[in-house]
Amino acid sequence: MNVQAADFGKVAVLMGGWSAERAISLKSGAAVLAGLRKKGVDAHGVDVGRDVCEVLKTGGFDRAFIVLHGRGGEDGVIQGVLETLGLPYTGTGVLGSALAMDKMRSKQLWSGMGLPTPAYMQVRGENDFGEVTEALGFPLMLKPVHEGSSIGISKVENVAALPQAWELAHQFDSAVLAERWIAGNEYTVAVLGDVALPVIRLETPHEIYDYAAKYETDTTGYFIPSGLSPAAEQSMQELALQAFRAVGATGWGRVDFMLDTQGRAWLVEVNTVPGMTDHSLVPMAAAAAGMDFPELVWSILCSSLEGAQ
Repeated sequence: MNVQAADFGKVAVLMGGWSAERAISLKSGAAVLAGLRKKGVDAHGVDVGRDVCEVLKTGGFDRAFIVLHGRGGEDGVIQGVLETLGLPYTGTGVLGSALAMDKMRSKQLWSGMGLPTPAYMQVRGENDFGEVTEALGFPLMLKPVHEGSSIGISKVENVAALPQAWELAHQFDSAVLAERWIAGNEYTVAVLGDVALPVIRLETPHEIYDYAAKYETDTTGYFIPSGLSPAAEQSMQELALQAFRAVGATGWGRVDFMLDTQGRAWLVEVNTVPGMTDHSLVPMAAAAAGMDFPELVWSILCSSLEGAQ
């Protein structure tokens, strides 16, 4: 299909929102807006608030490019609004967005399908600490179930550190997940349509790839090629596509992995609206595949013409 910029009509680039990832979303949105305009698209930034329904209804928009990270934008909420308004949008639909945002239910789904993901359990409070210790051992990861950008996560080395880590995660979410620690390297695979882009290996001097390592430092290393053998890279890409499709994700996104010291890949999470800042991984992977940023956002926007949500 020979798509022209005029075919998109007036595009709302939805950014900001009210989640803990608001600041990153505003940066991502500004980059997407500039990229679309460079391609001649009639794109307009919308800093999403609780009045978003009225703004979209009265704004004369023809479709939306969603760059909202976290709750309210990546969890099916804004997708439901757009479905109700009849506005086509980029990325995953209501169900897939809600499932992918819920780390625990994603893992339950993968486990049921026989896909590899680290052992886990929900932690409701201090009464669960003994069971967590027995089931998962130390170290382990503690994280909010419904947050992204590594917000509220901790590496827990012993039982004495559990209360503080739980309190931190619980500040951001009533649901807290404990996950067995996987010693090894972190990898990520961006998905664009039905294609898995080149694998990226991440290395950071931080103990974990946390918010600061993602957005506030230049010491994190991003390696493309990843250093994996061609067969191992292909296997990880295939697993990424399986995991992505399993939760009902479509259009574009990113799947995060840990690779243990025996070379086994473990699924961590799916991001259905990944970051699009200058530190972000999807643009890096796209560049490695020969696609510049304006081409990338154009390709993502094209998916909104297909009505595939």
